[in-house]
Amino acid sequence: MGKEHFYQVKVNWKENRKGVLSSEVLDEKITIATPPEFPKGESNIWSPEHYFIAAINGCLMTTFLAVAENFKLDYVDFESDAVGKLETIDRKFTISEVVLKPVVTISNKADIELAKKVIEKSEKACLISNSINSNIKMEITIKVQNG
Repeated sequence: MGKEHFYQVKVNWKENRKGVLSSEVLDEKITIATPPEFPKGESNIWSPEHYFIAAINGCLMTTFLAVAENFKLDYVDFESDAVGKLETIDRKFTISEVVLKPVVTISNKADIELAKKVIEKSEKACLISNSINSNIKMEITIKVQNG
C-alpha cells in the first residue's frame, strides 16, 4: 500500500448547528451537529466527537479483520465499544483519551492467546490511531463460544 490515497468529504450547513456530510464516492449522506454539551448543540444527532471516536473504533475493527485473516485466527464474532474523554488542556478542547473495549469471540479455547495477539497488533496497526494524539487504551475481552 505504498501509494497515496485521498478521501474527499464535503459538509453543508443546513440550519442551527446542524449540517450534512457527503462524499462524491458515497451514496449515503449523514447528518452532523454540535453535541448537546455545547451551546445550541443538538441531541440525538451524531457529532464530530462521535465520528472521531467511531473512526478509531471502526478502524480497529477493519484492521482486526485483516490481521485475523493474516494470522488465520478462526473467530466467531467481533464487537467493540469505545469511549472518548473530551477535556480542556492548555485552554483547548481535546479528546485526550480513547478507551477501546474489543470483545472477540472464538470457538477454540486454544486460540485465546492468538486472539489477544491479533487484537493488540490490530490496534498498533490502525492508521487512525496512528494519526492522532489521543492516548489509546485497550480493555480486551476474549470469549470462547459455548465455553
